[in-house]
Amino acid sequence: MLKRVLPVLLLPLALFGASPASASVKASDVIQRAIDGFVRPAYASLHGHAGTLAKAMDALCQAPSQGNLDAAHAGFSATVAAWSSAEIIGFGPIKENNRLERMLYWPDRKSIGLKQVQAALAGKDPTATDPAQLAGKSVAMQGLGALEFVLYGDGAETLVGKDEPYRCAYGAAIAKNIETMAADVDAAWKKPDGFAGLWANPGPDNALYRDGTEAVTELVGVFINELEMVRDVRLKGFLGAKPQGDKPRQAIYWRSQNTGLSLAGNLSGIDALFQASKLGDALPEDSRWMAESIHIQLINGVATAKSIQGRIDKTLADPAERGKLEHFALITSSLSGLIGTRLTAEFGLTAGFSSLDGD
Repeated sequence: MLKRVLPVLLLPLALFGASPASASVKASDVIQRAIDGFVRPAYASLHGHAGTLAKAMDALCQAPSQGNLDAAHAGFSATVAAWSSAEIIGFGPIKENNRLERMLYWPDRKSIGLKQVQAALAGKDPTATDPAQLAGKSVAMQGLGALEFVLYGDGAETLVGKDEPYRCAYGAAIAKNIETMAADVDAAWKKPDGFAGLWANPGPDNALYRDGTEAVTELVGVFINELEMVRDVRLKGFLGAKPQGDKPRQAIYWRSQNTGLSLAGNLSGIDALFQASKLGDALPEDSRWMAESIHIQLINGVATAKSIQGRIDKTLADPAERGKLEHFALITSSLSGLIGTRLTAEFGLTAGFSSLDGD
């Protein structure tokens, strides 16, 4: 699985004030805006959508029908969109108890997760239909990837009938597990004396963030790392340098046709976080065009990703549609240059890092 690693950023105190004290105060303002304006609303939204999804799965199991399956599909897509925005904050409460991997085990390069889900369905493992017991099983069996296979994978057509109740029961347990994790993370971020309090109040007695530099480094790392992840892992994991190198079944959420929705959610989250933090306001007056350019490019990236709909293999087979993916890659590369090089240079940051590591 991928590991998010903070970039090595050396943030001068002069950026946020002339003294360590003023630096911490200014950094606290930036971080508090990020928490209140993006992080808390994003995870609250995920909690709400996950709850709707869990109810839709319960309704499908109680009364199998095409209408209820359509509602479950809609709930799944809405939850994917909410998660794709929130997941850019891949530290803090979401990292506790392996929640990040349990929520989404991806990429599944060796199909380990797929095989475990298929084995549970084939063997009708009764413990996998109990949310409490499922939470203690393999991370690959209990998140969005597992639920996607239940709802869209081979055999999903049985969900509209009553002959194979196990598949729906397993899916309902996954949905409930997702809701529980979302609720726990939502509650954790809302605690004023929890992780949010530590991030927004750096200082010498803070075990995680000793000064404003470290707190803001965490924030800047989100923009740099997530853009790299979206482009180099999520997109280039299936988009080849040339059409013959494309791997449509390596695309995230390819079964549910939510690949574009997910990519859009990632960039939408980055934009919302950047705007909420008002980090661009710390730029010198003659360099604030960068903040507006970042915003515009993120909006364009979101629009491009949202236009990618339907089966990803058909998108890749159509030169015009495939061109949208290449355009999306160019946008993310431009953004990486703007944020990872030019913005950090304006702040006097040194960005030398390897932000993603895979097994």
